[in-house]
Amino acid sequence: MRLSRTLLATGASALIAAASLTASTGSAEAAPSWAPADSAAIHPGTMMYTDGAQCTANFVYTDSAGGVYVGYAAHCAGKGASTDTNGCNVDSVPLGTQVTFTNDGNLASEGTAVGHGTLAYSSWITEHALGTKDANTCAYNDLALVKVDAADVSKVNPSVPFWGGPTGIDTDGTKAGDRVWTFGNSSLRAGLTPLSPHTGISLGDDAADGGWSHPLYTVTPGVPGDSGSGFLSAGGKAVGVLSTLGLAPLPASNNIGDLAKELAFAQAHSGISGLTLALGTEPFNPIL
Repeated sequence: MRLSRTLLATGASALIAAASLTASTGSAEAAPSWAPADSAAIHPGTMMYTDGAQCTANFVYTDSAGGVYVGYAAHCAGKGASTDTNGCNVDSVPLGTQVTFTNDGNLASEGTAVGHGTLAYSSWITEHALGTKDANTCAYNDLALVKVDAADVSKVNPSVPFWGGPTGIDTDGTKAGDRVWTFGNSSLRAGLTPLSPHTGISLGDDAADGGWSHPLYTVTPGVPGDSGSGFLSAGGKAVGVLSTLGLAPLPASNNIGDLAKELAFAQAHSGISGLTLALGTEPFNPIL
């Protein structure tokens, strides 16, 4: 049964296997020279502001030309209300819109920014352009990519804070009871980093969704502003992107879109050559 859902942004309102292979064969030699993980200003978990809406970065991605991207949820750049979840029906700010990176949730002055980028891909914009009709793709394909400004690439590290990884892409989905790990960074927590790492369990995948979504519970649940954050499965593999908060029939649950499917869709339709998930420089450590 599909969840009754609300988006988690704050402020203004065959290919799967290829995606896995691309991520697993991405090498440190092909990647940019990353900043040290313990001092990088831009990384999974960094806050991202788009036209007033705050979300959390999921993972880092690269292209064949050396470009560096940070992912978040496509609805973070959407123009709809917080309850609008269908990317095929809701407009987005245009590609090229500036996105600001920060780590303290306070954009009262530009001095709090740690970097900038521009919206380079949105699954919602792409679905509109393609005329996508598949209900599950429209409901759950919720990934956008922000290209980091060249001046700020040296500040980036792809490792997930606290947990490490990602070590690759999970293409098997989740089963009830499978453990997951994430790092949210909502401005509602006032920059209190100890509240950001979460762990939880999958509620089991719904076959009706075609593998596009994974409902789960975490302690504590994701809140507005955590939207877009990445989830890791066993072994530190990237499994999904936080999209919605379940209201019924599973109150306080969260729902993540399947990253393997989302990235495969982006690889097929974004026009970004050689788009791949960047692997973390730090080993995965599942101990809270």
